[in-house]
Order: sequence, then structure tokens, then C-alpha cells
Amino acid sequence: MSTATHKLIAIPKPGPGEHIDYFSRYVTLVSGDDARAALTRQVGETLRLLDGVSDAQGLHRYATGKWSVKEVIGHITDCERVFAYRALRFGRGDEAPLAGFDENQYVPQANSDLRSMASLKAEYSAVRAATLSLAESFDESALVRQGLANNAPVSVRALMWMIAGHELHHVALLRERYGLKG
Repeated sequence: MSTATHKLIAIPKPGPGEHIDYFSRYVTLVSGDDARAALTRQVGETLRLLDGVSDAQGLHRYATGKWSVKEVIGHITDCERVFAYRALRFGRGDEAPLAGFDENQYVPQANSDLRSMASLKAEYSAVRAATLSLAESFDESALVRQGLANNAPVSVRALMWMIAGHELHHVALLRERYGLKG
């Protein structure tokens, strides 16, 4: 049995053809050249933003029909799980196409408004820890493996960048439209 340790590698930006254009809106939000570093850094930033948000404040919606703060946190967490699952499957060489998902169907079913902010933050943290642990398992060849998700090609590393960028997108909305200041 080998006693060599696995060296953590950077997760560089995806190249052309590693995701559809729609996801460029998330990938371009991420600063730096390593998705792993961005994912590690942003968990603390997001939790600081949510510090001091009471359960009552978590129910705030900036407009009728929009998600509450709690629902946004639940949505970020659910999407990270879905994207990480896709990365797991493709990173391990699974070539089976994966179905899409409807975020607008997931959010009400998650019942986030019935949960405490502490519970939602703990779940978010646990999911991020699992994502980072999964990312540690990928070598260079796994990071560039691609599969079909929602009938579109996507690489493992693109999925890692999409997780980080998707969160940044929603954190910006929490600041701009919901007035969070943390």
C-alpha cells in the first residue's frame, strides 16, 4: 500500500466547450485562478453576511413572489449539492447523462422558511465541507472529464467554478435587493 499523500491541486478556470454559455455568468464572477481557493474563501464570507440575520429577518422577501432570505440560502445549498453530485459522477468516469432540475420546484419543497437560520447555515457549511472534500479527490484528468447534464456538456472543473459563481451571484442579490450588510 502506498504511503504517498495526495497533493492538492488548483482547479483552474474551465476552457472553451467545458460548459454552455449560460454558465459563463457564474464562472466570470469568481476572482482568481483557483476554484478551490474561491470555495474555501467564500464560505467564511457568506457566513459573515448571514451573521446576525434573525429567523424573522430570514423570512424577508424584497418583493411579492420572490424568495425569502432563508429560501435563497436553501437554494444555494441545494444547487451546490446538485452540481457537486454531477462533478462526482463525471469525475469518476460515469458517462450516463444526468437530468436537469427545476429550482423553482425545489425551493418550496425544501421548506426553508420553517427552519432556523442556524440550521440553514449549518447545512450550508456541511455541504461546502463535503464539496471541498470531494474536490480534493480530483486529479488533473478528473477535473477535465466531461459529461452531459441537462442535455449540455460540462466538465468537472466547470462545475466547481459554477458552484462558486452561483453562490456569488446570490450573495450579491442578498446584499443589493435584501439589504444584508455583513
